[in-house]
Amino acid sequence: MALQKQHLDDYLTIETGKLAAACTACGKCVEVCPVTPFTGTAPEDGPAVIGGLLSLLKDGGPMEPAARAWSDQCNGCGICIPACPEAVNPRRLVMLAQTAEARQGSATPQLFRKMSRAIRIMAAMQLAPEEYGRLLRVPRARPAPVVFYLGCNPIRTPHLLFNAMVILDALEVDYQVLGGPGACCGIIHAKWQGDMAQGERVVDGTLDRFADQRPERVLSWCPSCLLHLGETLQEFRATSFAFDHITDLLAERSAELARKFLQPIERRALLHVHDGMAGIGDNVAGLLRAIPGLTLVEMMAEPGYTCGGSGADRSPALKAERRAALLERAAADDVDVLVTLYHGCHAQLAATEARGDFEVLNWTDLLVQALGQQPHDDISKRYRMRDDWDLVLDEGESYLRANGVAVDRDWLKGLLPEIFAQAEFTGGLEAFANTDRGAP
Repeated sequence: MALQKQHLDDYLTIETGKLAAACTACGKCVEVCPVTPFTGTAPEDGPAVIGGLLSLLKDGGPMEPAARAWSDQCNGCGICIPACPEAVNPRRLVMLAQTAEARQGSATPQLFRKMSRAIRIMAAMQLAPEEYGRLLRVPRARPAPVVFYLGCNPIRTPHLLFNAMVILDALEVDYQVLGGPGACCGIIHAKWQGDMAQGERVVDGTLDRFADQRPERVLSWCPSCLLHLGETLQEFRATSFAFDHITDLLAERSAELARKFLQPIERRALLHVHDGMAGIGDNVAGLLRAIPGLTLVEMMAEPGYTCGGSGADRSPALKAERRAALLERAAADDVDVLVTLYHGCHAQLAATEARGDFEVLNWTDLLVQALGQQPHDDISKRYRMRDDWDLVLDEGESYLRANGVAVDRDWLKGLLPEIFAQAEFTGGLEAFANTDRGAP
């Protein structure tokens, strides 16, 4: 007899119960958490804070103010995970608490709709139609050992994804590309909107699309997709493939990749990383060190597992402190290029190149250069460095028309500040869900 598929609502209830039962509310996670000093909570108040979190998870809340102040600023850095004496994953506990609150009544009901529109417009402003289709259309199913999973938000900075494909091609990886709002990981629906039924449909649909390609391995670009599918929803569904970050494969084959490097790059680089998934930063650092001529001066970790409203921007004062230190270090005489890690990081940091002290490149740009090829045009950075939306539209309008997007310049000029800020998540996700501009 076939096993009955579990529903996401039931799964989250069971997993929440397990974690809540295992947690002793010792408060060690609060004590070691780097955001605690910025929440108005003392480290010694940890037991009360976690007790307030557990009251939501066990009894349905409401969450007490101290617990809310702490959990609202959780940036997913994961420093708490090895500190827990009960081997509970506090990051997952907080993620489930945030989901539980959203299930009680979403404050962001329009977020996915608005995000999808922004992704499509930003991609259409940067890509030729055949490129646009490759990133946003679900491919015809065919067996492939690897699926390169883009997620949704990375498509706002598409040059990073095409660079990554150049690297996979150089290694002769047989892969399918899958991404866009039609293949979302479901984190917006579940964690932010609290819509378990739609979240389940989205997750199931994406996992089914993976399975249609019969891969041995799915390689994610997006760290949020990796965290949601690989940690928050671990074991929700049995799968026949491994789910890793793309840098895991590149690191495993780094010696082979290094033999293909043809072009020395005489640069002095500062690598921006995050402590929430330290292994990915280590992977990238190893790849950069293999490039002839390139000097990796230093790695600097910003808080959280990524830049943006799901990561570092949840604790804005801590983020501002670390960001100032990063930019000061990047401007030093021994650095001439600031290297970004993820799409959200690149979106936030690209425009700092206008300071004139350093160039901002993604790690994929450098690897493609080392392979003797031309990186994909970083149009998103060019847009961000302009201080005039008319100038942005002067270039973007031809791409929009080629991709079949109706162009109303006045409407777009009003919408672009929101879309570009949303791409960087500098205002927090809720800010974008609670504003609206209808189509012209």
